[in-house]
Amino acid sequence: MAKGPGLYSDIGKKARDLLNKDYQTDHKFSITTFSPTGVAITSTGSKKGDQFVGDVTTKLKNKNITTDIKVDTSSNVTTTVTIDEAAPGLKTILNFRVPDQRSGKLELQYFHEHAGISTSVGLTASPIVNFSSVLGTNTLALGTDVSFDTKTGVFTKYNAGLSLTNLDLTAALTLNDKFDTVNASYFHQVNPLSNTCVGAEVAHRFSTNENTITVGAQHQLDPLTTLKTRVNNTGIASALIQHEWRPKSLITLSGEVDVNSIDRSAKFGLALALKP
Repeated sequence: MAKGPGLYSDIGKKARDLLNKDYQTDHKFSITTFSPTGVAITSTGSKKGDQFVGDVTTKLKNKNITTDIKVDTSSNVTTTVTIDEAAPGLKTILNFRVPDQRSGKLELQYFHEHAGISTSVGLTASPIVNFSSVLGTNTLALGTDVSFDTKTGVFTKYNAGLSLTNLDLTAALTLNDKFDTVNASYFHQVNPLSNTCVGAEVAHRFSTNENTITVGAQHQLDPLTTLKTRVNNTGIASALIQHEWRPKSLITLSGEVDVNSIDRSAKFGLALALKP
């Protein structure tokens, strides 16, 4: 794919990943195995409170076509077919779930040096159509994301965003929830050698005049161990430590505490991902 501003979902992604990725208060286990023909099978189980859910995903890749088939504990079968470079810069994604006959969706993504365009349409008689585009460069990009319900004739979503990247610093400003929420985020890689990063996000909702401020940091203790922390203005503090105890196999321990209510029990999460 051509280098460029990427898709709309990439606006503010570095800050979102720093502040949210890998944090959890549940227990999750996954194991991936590979067949001699290259088929990858991943089994995942999660314990959320007293409920246990799981799924099995099979990934098959043939040249530029990748097929993912996932079966979950609710007997849903989700199939995703991805075709890379069907034409220069073009990616095609077909997704559907059985037995939900209205879940089918076709998505086209186009990557250009100065643009990233994604459009999707539901495979129903009165589908929801989504269109997003980003124009600009690797340094400055402006994008929009809208969804239209052809059955009701109304826009179900319209967002806009701006991204600015300068070497190791990325800033983003987005208007979400039909312009009811404004999000400003900041990401800075302080030291590439230790992968030390800091970031922050400020969100303001106009309808309730509510503000949410979250700040976080990441530091690599050694080449195999990463520490992350975050805290928001409501007093929720979280931390995690992730260790790659063998290539591509990760164990993540995370915790969360409400500093305004120390008498409440802290929440802890554990994630284990095994790959041979």
